Amino acid sequence: MLTINEIFHSIQGESTRAGEPCVFVRLTACDLRCRWCDTPYAFHEGRRMPVDEVVRAVEAYGCSLVEITGGEPLLQAEVVPLMQRLLASGKTVMIETGGHRSIAGVPEGVIRVMDVKCPGSGEAGRNDWSNLTHLSPRDEVKFVIADREDYEFARGVVTRERLAHRCGAVLFSPVHGELHPRQLAEWVLGDRLPVRVQLQLHKYIWDPQTRGV
Repeated sequence: MLTINEIFHSIQGESTRAGEPCVFVRLTACDLRCRWCDTPYAFHEGRRMPVDEVVRAVEAYGCSLVEITGGEPLLQAEVVPLMQRLLASGKTVMIETGGHRSIAGVPEGVIRVMDVKCPGSGEAGRNDWSNLTHLSPRDEVKFVIADREDYEFARGVVTRERLAHRCGAVLFSPVHGELHPRQLAEWVLGDRLPVRVQLQLHKYIWDPQTRGV
């Protein structure tokens, strides 16, 4: 059984798949409290669903791309058989995780989009740095950046860990409404970093407070 917050069909707002139709399976619960979190309703709200029922709900949308998100999806052990079932059905499967839980057990073939928490999140001390050794060329690493301190932290990690050589993409995302995307873009250009500046596309298509998108 899984505790599911919501299942919905929308446009992928982030990652290298931004703009593509996607089914999102949002799991309930998170053991982080990032200052800028935009889904605190997923901390507690949800209902219990067997894996079979979740798969049927996903299949009903007829979409080939699925993202497992949260909350923190790796808190629930049954997320692994869910990902295995979705892969077996021919779906392209992504998981978005906070970077503080081991990604070693994520099934082969799943695209792991892993956060590295910056100081502005309030949770930088929770990063599991051993996760960097498990990255593959299909995976993506995301930094959510609130200010110059966060940027310099992220720049240091990208450079020190040679992240562009460890994974398929390094994503720098400004905190919506706090750091202007132009400022972040100018910093990246000035330092010639091998990263992708991304916006949360869904927050520009719909109101930032809208659920289920």
